[in-house]
Amino acid sequence: MTRQAIFEASVKYFLEPIGRLLEDETVTEIMVNGPQDVYIERHGRLEYTGLRFASEDALRSAVHNIAQWVGREITDEHPVLDARLPNGSRVHAIIPPSARGGTYVTIRKFSRQALTLDDFLRFGSISASAIEFLELCVRLRKNLLISGGTGTGKTALLGALSRAIPEAERIVVIEDTSELRLIQTHCLYLEARHADSAGRGGLDVRELFRNSLRMRPDRIIVGEVRGGEALDLIQSMISGHAGSMSTIHAESPRDALMRLETLSLMSDVELPVYVARAQVASAIQLVVQIARFSEDGSRKVTRITEVRGLDEANQYRTCDLFVNRLCGKTDEGRLIAELVPTGEKPTFAREPYEQGLAERIQRTGPLWTK
Repeated sequence: MTRQAIFEASVKYFLEPIGRLLEDETVTEIMVNGPQDVYIERHGRLEYTGLRFASEDALRSAVHNIAQWVGREITDEHPVLDARLPNGSRVHAIIPPSARGGTYVTIRKFSRQALTLDDFLRFGSISASAIEFLELCVRLRKNLLISGGTGTGKTALLGALSRAIPEAERIVVIEDTSELRLIQTHCLYLEARHADSAGRGGLDVRELFRNSLRMRPDRIIVGEVRGGEALDLIQSMISGHAGSMSTIHAESPRDALMRLETLSLMSDVELPVYVARAQVASAIQLVVQIARFSEDGSRKVTRITEVRGLDEANQYRTCDLFVNRLCGKTDEGRLIAELVPTGEKPTFAREPYEQGLAERIQRTGPLWTK
């Protein structure tokens, strides 16, 4: 019996009270708020399940089992665990006394089949013209930042957009916890490693990013920017590694740029604020904003915004190229919306014709200039 098979059997045994949820393809998130209180997210909405663990000790044993198999510790001194189950699901756990109501466990599940932009179109999350525009932008090697709140589908959208990267390119994917699965054959996946209880063996996203620059990448994809690696990312974007993509937690394109600027200032390199802002404005060409609507649990791309440098007051200049228009609800209560062009052309409107991509323009002709 292989170590992986033992891990799978062990996890199945300890998580038996929620086993059917782990197998249910319609469940995207499992939230254990103590041994007696289990919720799920299904189709974007929260549901109470009524399931429960036998005791706090049983739930805590499950957490310790997962920690043991991934080579990490969760103790009173280190009460937080980030790990991954054998099926790829992401686990986050916090134990008392930091968790006042008992052990908290959140399991983010991922579809076994990676989503495509056509899937997002079928879900009503994006329009056909916006898909064509974004795929052209990926081909044109524009630096893209996907912005949104927690659970909005940023990583899924990043994976779907990555399909537009030409097969011939060498891609390096860097993540804190591995989630992305690209269809291209020449991909290298790097995952951060947490330090052990003695503080040894850690390798964070920033260190991985610096190493990736020595691996001759054509494209660098960072699953999420959340720390000082932001500075390395934006500097690589403006120094020859065009076509990079990442995600960030923010509620609007402008907030995304401000957050990227703030994160870049968190590095060990001291920069004046105006320099950090100028670098962000130069590095990022497009921000794709995605949101989850509480009315029906749907996820939708709400804006595609071009970054056009800084104005005279040293503030970000942005221009919405696509915006989401809400048109009402279906009889089932689902929101009806369409992501439509604003009429503004991108500053790189000539590039598809200059780079021989004219045959890919089917629906977005008015956005481009011959």
